[in-house]
Amino acid sequence: MRTRAPEGEGEARAWTLAEGRDRWAFVLLVAFCVQIYAVPGEWIPATAPLRLALALSIGALALLVLGRVGRRLPIHWDGVRGLALGAFLVWAAASHLWSVAPAVTDVWLVGLVKVALAWLLVVNLVTTPRRLAIVCLALVAGSIVTSIGGILRYFSGDGLSQGFRTLWLGVYGDPNYLAEYLALTVPLAVAFIARPGTRIGVRLVCAVALLLAVTCIVLTFSRGGFLGLVFGGLVWALRERAQRTKALVLSASLALGVAVFAPATYWERTDTLEEFEQDQSALGRIYAWHVASAANLDRPLRGVGGGAFREAWPLYAGADARREALVAHNIFLDTLGELGWVGFFLFLTFAGSATGAVFRAAFDPEIGWLARGLGAGAAGFLLCNCFSGSLADPHLFVLFGLAGAVERVASHEDLLEAPSSGPVMATSWGGG
Repeated sequence: MRTRAPEGEGEARAWTLAEGRDRWAFVLLVAFCVQIYAVPGEWIPATAPLRLALALSIGALALLVLGRVGRRLPIHWDGVRGLALGAFLVWAAASHLWSVAPAVTDVWLVGLVKVALAWLLVVNLVTTPRRLAIVCLALVAGSIVTSIGGILRYFSGDGLSQGFRTLWLGVYGDPNYLAEYLALTVPLAVAFIARPGTRIGVRLVCAVALLLAVTCIVLTFSRGGFLGLVFGGLVWALRERAQRTKALVLSASLALGVAVFAPATYWERTDTLEEFEQDQSALGRIYAWHVASAANLDRPLRGVGGGAFREAWPLYAGADARREALVAHNIFLDTLGELGWVGFFLFLTFAGSATGAVFRAAFDPEIGWLARGLGAGAAGFLLCNCFSGSLADPHLFVLFGLAGAVERVASHEDLLEAPSSGPVMATSWGGG
């Protein structure tokens, strides 16, 4: 869809004002993407009452709506993905009616709607190649804070999981989540580094983020995080046709660095993938997957209610696994158990459509390099989510929002044209 800026002086002034609001909304979105990794509210006490994530997202939404109204443009709902997500949220809300723990479902639903807002902001505000690159770089830069926090925790030895696995604060207080969210940023950092013409400052930031993220992932001793990191890197290297040799060398160097510098205990724990019967952590996943299966067999279409997996645990766990209720350790089985086949199909449509979109844009001449990094990040992230993950997760919705944005940018859908005479009131598709 091509949109012309208004020609009248009064309308042009209103258009300029609305466009300014759109730019400020984008600034708040970038700040949101930095803070989901930096989480200042967790380590800077003065910022905790501000609830930065919610404040930034609500502020960005308000400015987005004002900007769209001022330019007489509708909110974009991203086609099939938007329909699938909307239907999924409606179904999740309806699950309160049959949930085994309605109060828990209500709390979970509020969290889910909050993070889904991130998707809406991304697909509406990331409308140019420059904005796409800025948001991706914000995620990479924000991950530096997360990685440093995890690394410092490891060397301090304070409160490590199982006595040796690093973690950090807030949502990163679980080693598996810490590794999973950092693995998402690694292919993005690699894409910036490998791209010819990347500014030296940007390349340096990405190189630092890459080294810190891989180090922190190793120190989490997360087997799912390790698999996601390797898979994401492999997908990126194989899809870099124009620079395949460079990509393979970069990926091999990264793998060699992990092999040489990872502590011996890292490989000892990774080896237990072959001996899961003797590993309580691995057995916990097996128990959780059995519970998800049993819940689905009992309630195939509806599930046990959104967010109520742990509350349903005593109803479906075997006698030897009832002592401690666990999370599902698999985002897909979690969805199947909590929201049944209906919710599972809607989520799979949303996630599959987003992943397909970013892979289709991989060879666009202008943004293909970044689409390949996003596609690899999505591949590794989804693999990690087969071993952990949460639906109420802003990282997931930012990632899928970027996938939708990539498709729109590659199709030039939001190209704004100036009128035949007068100043250009709208940013060109290559601008910010």
